[in-house]
Amino acid sequence: MSFHQYCIAEVGIAERNGVQAEERRVLVENTKTTTETVSATIKENGKTILDKIITEIGRDLEQKKRKTPVSALKERIARWKAPLDFASALSGDSLKLIAEVKKASPSKGILCQDFHPVELAKTYARHGAAAISVLTEVNHFQGSLEYLAAIREEVSIPLLRKDFILDQYQVAEARAYGAGAFLLIAACLEADQCRSLIEYGREISLEALVEIHNPYELDVAVDSGARLLGVNNRNLKTFEVDINTSFEIARRLEGEDQFVLVAESGVSHRSEILELKDAGFQGFLIGTAFMESDDPGAKLRELTHGE
Repeated sequence: MSFHQYCIAEVGIAERNGVQAEERRVLVENTKTTTETVSATIKENGKTILDKIITEIGRDLEQKKRKTPVSALKERIARWKAPLDFASALSGDSLKLIAEVKKASPSKGILCQDFHPVELAKTYARHGAAAISVLTEVNHFQGSLEYLAAIREEVSIPLLRKDFILDQYQVAEARAYGAGAFLLIAACLEADQCRSLIEYGREISLEALVEIHNPYELDVAVDSGARLLGVNNRNLKTFEVDINTSFEIARRLEGEDQFVLVAESGVSHRSEILELKDAGFQGFLIGTAFMESDDPGAKLRELTHGE
């Protein structure tokens, strides 16, 4: 299904939920125009934004290791209590939202000019988020590990480090700065690399949320021993969003109960969350919808409770 086909399908969903079709069509066309503009600009010198980010991460990693050796990270880890269990926070019958702290994105630029990550995280916790995702990638998302550590000091729900993790050093960083889980993107990793990072995370009491986009990456994640599967509806090469990606992966996992499924990207309406929950998803990672809202707490209550 193309992004435009998805948008047309969204109009149908809106009609079934009593929303005016014409209003939805206007929203769809505006979204489609924005996405086409982004798709035309996400390549630079033949490389996608994802290619560029991975190159930058690899380049910067050696410098970080020299500046802050693993021994220093271990000292920080020793000062933290045991991390909060991310997977357990997604259990139960109620809607479990993972609210994201994100200042910017490659596709939309700055999302929040007046950005106060700790206050935002406290708002999420106060209004019922099951967990919080914290962007730590610096160059394209304007995130920071310091945000992660500061938020850990102020909230009592689990934190996910969301970044482009390629090396055990970054997993140790996640633990050292207060995360209870870390993101692995299957599209960025070889199968052996993915398995090694998952296993290392468990050695230091962290679980990996392994992000997938297609059936091949699902196989890689399962073969690597993943327990938390995040289905990203955004194509990381084109940045187009297709929520049908989540439904396709869920169908492939029917009858499997050993995985915790998390839907990521493109989810901004309660009706979508309810449909995804019926399909087998336990968690819903939402960022942009909150960051673009004038009242993230109210938006969180709306999505969770329909208030």
